[in-house]
Amino acid sequence: MKLYRWDVPGPYEVAFTTRRGGVSDGPYESLNLGLMTGDDPDRVQENRARVCVELGADPAAVSMNRQKHTTLVHRADAGRRGEEGDGLWTDERGLPMLAIVADCLPIALARVNGREPALAVLHAGWRGLLEGIPSKGVAALGGGLVAAAIGPGIGPCCYDVRDDVSEPFRRAFGFGLVRDGKLDLWSAAERALRAAGVARVDRFDLCTACNPDLFFSQRRTGKPRGVQGVLGLIG
Repeated sequence: MKLYRWDVPGPYEVAFTTRRGGVSDGPYESLNLGLMTGDDPDRVQENRARVCVELGADPAAVSMNRQKHTTLVHRADAGRRGEEGDGLWTDERGLPMLAIVADCLPIALARVNGREPALAVLHAGWRGLLEGIPSKGVAALGGGLVAAAIGPGIGPCCYDVRDDVSEPFRRAFGFGLVRDGKLDLWSAAERALRAAGVARVDRFDLCTACNPDLFFSQRRTGKPRGVQGVLGLIG
């Protein structure tokens, strides 16, 4: 299994997944984490369980949203799935949270100021970034010193956008994010996180669209296809 782990101070287990190491086949090969993709549900559950085992998490306790490109960030409950939203947070130890993506950015946030640990995972596409989901995630952790990690997502090499997207990004986050019609979503997310008070922002800068051996990508293949994501818990 190929995972990208976030090395962050505190009792945190956070990993960004790839498409490697699961049991799905065809367009979902192999570590597809999405039940709504058309993949065999039993295989998806096995894939999720495998990631949980890698992080020492209970698969039955995983909390997930029904993602809709919103700015809603909910407190996670063990085993709860299907509430509309695009962020989850917890200060409860051993409660795994999963956000899934297929070009949008998976973002993890962790409280690192020595207070009681708290963790959040976010699904952030261009709409969520413009509407403020990074700041909503930071606020959910209750302030203090927060670190963030921006996981693999579509890169400035591949993300073609029209003026109806590029112009709002220029207004919201400043110049330098759009070059030759391509949007730098990674840097936009970093600017949004820093504006929300995040002191440390780690970036993986891995493009989902131009790494077909590692990631699923909506822009590259459309549907059917799988999804990867970020799984995190407080240990």
